Amino acid sequence: MVTEQEVDAIGQTLVDPKQPLQARFRALFTLRGLGGPGAIAWISQAFGDDSALLKHELAYCLGQMQDARAIPVLVDVLQDTRQEPMVRHEAGEALGAIGDPEVLELLKQYSSDPVIEVAETCQLAVHRLEWLQQHGGEPTAGPYLSVDPAPPAEERDVGRLREALLDESRPLFERYRAMFALRNAGGEEAALALAEGLHCGSALFRHEVGYVLGQLQHEAAVPQLAAALARCAENPMVRHECAEALGAIARPSCLAALQAHADDPERVVRESCEVALDMYEHETGRAFQYADGLEQLHGGPLLGPRPHPGLPEDS
Repeated sequence: MVTEQEVDAIGQTLVDPKQPLQARFRALFTLRGLGGPGAIAWISQAFGDDSALLKHELAYCLGQMQDARAIPVLVDVLQDTRQEPMVRHEAGEALGAIGDPEVLELLKQYSSDPVIEVAETCQLAVHRLEWLQQHGGEPTAGPYLSVDPAPPAEERDVGRLREALLDESRPLFERYRAMFALRNAGGEEAALALAEGLHCGSALFRHEVGYVLGQLQHEAAVPQLAAALARCAENPMVRHECAEALGAIARPSCLAALQAHADDPERVVRESCEVALDMYEHETGRAFQYADGLEQLHGGPLLGPRPHPGLPEDS
């Protein structure tokens, strides 16, 4: 059993700006795996950091934990216009992931936020909560155990799912459902269909495509992901997600793209490449788990594998 002192030690690593970003990320995902009020408190404390990338991941993890005790801090972050758009967006998505209908009216309010990434995220979260109410709970678990902003579409034909994904006249929620169905279908055809999505839709849509391709981990998507990372005119939120996807795919062809942007002038891209290179080393090395905060404390693995959010839980 993990002690309160161990949780505090991992939390101290997370909130210490002097620690390498990779170590802070690993501490974060260790806390996410442990759960509980102590972990939530430490994760919440780190929202005072100046790294938008880290704060974005904090919100992501709180949503994936699906613990209603995280709702107050996520509401605060969503409402705080001083926070970066990608952080507020992730807080809105996390509120949808937790699935508590008490935030439905708040999410409806922010569905018209002047920041388009925040508005679209809250619209999706509203649709997710309404879908949960209509269907009596979470969708059936698929091959990926992440809590997604939309349930996968029931359609299984990759060609028809591709058409739905790329059809910009369809509602965003419907296109997201096609996206997650393609991810679950897997294989090269699905990966290439998803990669086409990096050229259409809003920045929020393209960033989610990057995230999903990181979960899918198919090498066929590497050229498109590398090209999106290299597009300096692309929204940094999209470029960041493409970098992390390349780190998760972790093929030799990914390495050059990540190294090329390790000194990118855009901080969130530069930091994403730093984290992605750490993920690459993890994926290609012998380490048992990515979230190794307890292992670092004790010198040996104490938890089951806990990969980056872009990966299946059982990879």
